[in-house]
Amino acid sequence: MTPSLVTDPAVFAALMDSARGGGQRVGLVPTMGALHSGHRSLIEAAAAACDHVAVSIFVNPLQFAENEDLDAYPRRLERDVTAAGEAGAATVFAPRAEAMYPPGFRTGVHVTGLAEVLEGAARPGHFDGVATVVTKLLSLAGRCKAFFGEKDYQQLVIVGRLVEDLALPVTVIGCPTFREADGLACSSRNAYLSGAERAAATVLYRALRSGARLIGAGEVDPGIVCDAVRAVIAAEPLVAVDYVEAVDPAMMTRPAKLDGEVRLLVAARLGRTRLIDNLGAVAARA
Repeated sequence: MTPSLVTDPAVFAALMDSARGGGQRVGLVPTMGALHSGHRSLIEAAAAACDHVAVSIFVNPLQFAENEDLDAYPRRLERDVTAAGEAGAATVFAPRAEAMYPPGFRTGVHVTGLAEVLEGAARPGHFDGVATVVTKLLSLAGRCKAFFGEKDYQQLVIVGRLVEDLALPVTVIGCPTFREADGLACSSRNAYLSGAERAAATVLYRALRSGARLIGAGEVDPGIVCDAVRAVIAAEPLVAVDYVEAVDPAMMTRPAKLDGEVRLLVAARLGRTRLIDNLGAVAARA
């Protein structure tokens, strides 16, 4: 399938309205492009559940700080359009920044309590940029199912919260993290890694799995679990940890005692590249 390429927000909104008017179920997969196997899995999930799948490709300047990789972020629209179509997309929406944020634009979206911790603390303002662009994309798409990967778990929680709080006519679907054969979570930033860094990066998933096993064995002290995850990563000299956390998966805060569903999260640097990953676990009920 060769998808339609749309760059004008108003045209995109009208196209989604037309699809629904024709009785089609609309699915949206928001991305920043540089599509990889993880994105493909999201598009395929959307295609399995919906009649008309739209993929947005927009490198959102609002979610990058001045010292981050906005200019270097990979852009390959022609390849991405082809890849999106092969995975089942009917439409690719690839607006220019000035179309999304025209002169005079001054509205932002902030999800209090979820946007300031973990990635929000490490990257101040990042989730305000994410929440703002996602709200606009969902508003343009209209009633739909929106597919997000669990790899960016905090983002998924924030999007779910803003959709509920703002009563947007959207069903948010979280899809499992897509991993390479050696466990490394697919990410557009993996392309920045050297060969040695790429090999070292697999320690993140191994560390998360060790923490999940510890929880499964009955450990309910989040500090002990996080220390165990850090210890695994510390054995890999090319990896520098930013944070390791064990949190309530809805509130994104560390409980005094693990109880039921837990989400383990890690952020680390390999040279100039920063990677994140996470894994779910279940602790014994009190």
